[in-house]
Amino acid sequence: MKVIAFNRNLQGSGASRRLRIAGQTPGIIYGGAQAPVMIQLDGNALYHALKKEAFHGSVLEMEIDGQTQPVLLRDFQMHAFKQLVLHADFQRVDANSKLHKKIALHFVNADVSPAVKLHAAIISHVLQELEVSCLATDLPEFITVDLTNIDVGHSIHVADLVLPKGVVAITHGKNPTVATAAVPAGHVAADAAATAEVAPAAPAAKGKKK
Repeated sequence: MKVIAFNRNLQGSGASRRLRIAGQTPGIIYGGAQAPVMIQLDGNALYHALKKEAFHGSVLEMEIDGQTQPVLLRDFQMHAFKQLVLHADFQRVDANSKLHKKIALHFVNADVSPAVKLHAAIISHVLQELEVSCLATDLPEFITVDLTNIDVGHSIHVADLVLPKGVVAITHGKNPTVATAAVPAGHVAADAAATAEVAPAAPAAKGKKK
């Protein structure tokens, strides 16, 4: 994705406030051997770009004064109640160095899993994103979590995921849970009650004749 930005010469809270009033968002680019650069971006375009998942998890091509460089979105601040981006931070990308980035998880095939098809279970997404390490050229837009084989009482962990080539999960020696499957308590109670209603009654004991 391409991002158009401009050099920002004026700094300080007052200058940033005037930029926002003019429909611009202040930002910064840092990282690599170069010094940080203050930038400004079109606020409306940035606001809508932030709604796209790819903008958060992909290497972006940022153009400043006709020069393009690869960057990653690292942070941004939103106004408490207005549709307004207050600030955005971008990091330069070195093609030869590994980077760390949180990537969104996409859950698929829940509807064909034994948990849902056979038991009407609810699958809980414990993680929504996963931190990974990889080269910029290997950075995935998202990571797929295949729920085809999950059953009631089972879980999927990070070690169970099939990661794209060159991508390594950062878990700090742990194996976090990604998703679990369980039947809702109310559903279990309803099933038990229904089973009791349709169960055949036990035959009455016959009395002995005298």
